[in-house]
Amino acid sequence: MSLIFFPPPIQQINSEITHQAGVDLYVLRLDLMHPWVNGNKWFKLKYNLLEAREKNFTTLLTFGGAYSNHIYATAAAGNLFGFRTIGVIRGEERLPLNPTLSFAVQQGMQLVYLNREMYRQRNTPALQEYLQQRFGEVFIIPEGGSNFNGVRGCTEIISDAIAFNHICVACGTATTLAGIALSLHEEQKAIAFPVLKNGAFLAQDIESLLTNYLASGLSAPSNWELVCDYHFGGYAKVNNELLLFSQQFTQEHGVPLDYVYTAKMFYGVMDLLKQGFFCKGDRLLLVHTGGLQGNVGMKERSQV
Repeated sequence: MSLIFFPPPIQQINSEITHQAGVDLYVLRLDLMHPWVNGNKWFKLKYNLLEAREKNFTTLLTFGGAYSNHIYATAAAGNLFGFRTIGVIRGEERLPLNPTLSFAVQQGMQLVYLNREMYRQRNTPALQEYLQQRFGEVFIIPEGGSNFNGVRGCTEIISDAIAFNHICVACGTATTLAGIALSLHEEQKAIAFPVLKNGAFLAQDIESLLTNYLASGLSAPSNWELVCDYHFGGYAKVNNELLLFSQQFTQEHGVPLDYVYTAKMFYGVMDLLKQGFFCKGDRLLLVHTGGLQGNVGMKERSQV
């Protein structure tokens, strides 16, 4: 199963900050892979779609917020590969639909809304049984593609990164970090920047994902670290400092950043470079995980 992808280029970032720190800094532009199913979303969906097809499912059901990159990508991928899709959306319906949900509907996705209390039960057997009874035989993909299939796909993100000793990535569900960490060599390290407040709790989730994957015998132990100081108030929270950084970075280097994920990670890396966190001679690869469609929703909500 494949899409017509543009091979993601690796772009070098030259700036006074990198020069002073004595490091080489590069960006893996996963945002350029495909117009709709790009970034880490394709990698988290790939093996879920393959399993659904192998088991003869015709309908995918997944979960997400009203501005979810995962909902956006699943709707597009389902349409491209001939699946019916159902998106279970957190919260009440609001009309007119925002750009993310409008796109999902245009791709053929049926939207179903759950109040926040019910939505918190999305991973429980009781709610999933209810959804199966309501919609029939559906292949359920967890929110964000955070399962074994998602981790497996993310092990393919870094296909040829031996020249880099640090791989940096934004972290939401920790699926992408787990997959990347599992794919690295012993001398390499994955550094994740949680976009959620008090993101240290993700360490337990990461260990669980890694343990489950390692139990399959498909990979070796991994080297990773969480840097939890650049969440800017929590998930989908931004301030003027982050917005200004993102805009200036885009102007200087031609790399657009999404405010929810990559902008926070890029800001964190550049700040750590100023602090001497990395050693001279280090070679860093920053993974651009896409998600640029979410900026439209951020502007719509906050008028930034």
